[in-house]
Amino acid sequence: MAWPERRPGRADTSFLPVPLLGTAYRGAMRGTALPSDGSSPSVLVVEDDVGIATQLVRGLTRGGYRVDHVLTGGEALAWGEPDVVLLDLELPDSDGVWVCRQLREKSAAAIIVVTAHGEETDRVAALDAGADDYLVKPFGLAELQARMRAVLRRIRPGGEVTRHGPLTVDMRTRKVSVSGQEIALTPKEFDILECLAADPGRVVSRQEILESAWDAHWYGPGKVLDVHVASLRKKLGLPGLVETVYGRGFRLGDV
Repeated sequence: MAWPERRPGRADTSFLPVPLLGTAYRGAMRGTALPSDGSSPSVLVVEDDVGIATQLVRGLTRGGYRVDHVLTGGEALAWGEPDVVLLDLELPDSDGVWVCRQLREKSAAAIIVVTAHGEETDRVAALDAGADDYLVKPFGLAELQARMRAVLRRIRPGGEVTRHGPLTVDMRTRKVSVSGQEIALTPKEFDILECLAADPGRVVSRQEILESAWDAHWYGPGKVLDVHVASLRKKLGLPGLVETVYGRGFRLGDV
């Protein structure tokens, strides 16, 4: 089969920011992100930049997903039936929008375009071709996983559950339990915990939590986060679960 020419454009030199690079991934984490039926969602990363792909595979695998990686549109179209496809638009053998359209015609998988192209015309073309979501590089792992949870909720109504030691967080129902006992949290406390549980063990910056739990343009006092974290710790009743990493942020620790 002859693949359409790769469309002209800027070279994709974007990179994933600190949450997906370097020391953030030292050691093994016990936390997993699993749907409530117990089976791990499968993800196909279609990315010709091996460096970016390696970090995506590593981060998502640590989040509990089953991840595979291909370099070209042709390989993606010849693949099986993943739950989620992370599709770069800049592929070496074909136009990413065309690949998106072909994937949509043959597959019910959720398709999230991940690309350096943020122009409105590119977004419209990809969404019209069947993409479920569109994420512009650079991006953080927490945001990517949040978008993946959203599309998985649409294709897997059973929802998704994160388990980390005795802690269980149901992202769909927004219920939290410790050792089987349900814990009542305020909406903001749950938002903070959800941000940390997206990748247990990763240090999440204060700014990232504020933007996730409050607003992307939050300019209020940072002390409000400390107040909510203190209340969250008290309710969970697990000393050491929500760790403060001074000068960096917070993370879920081993308990």
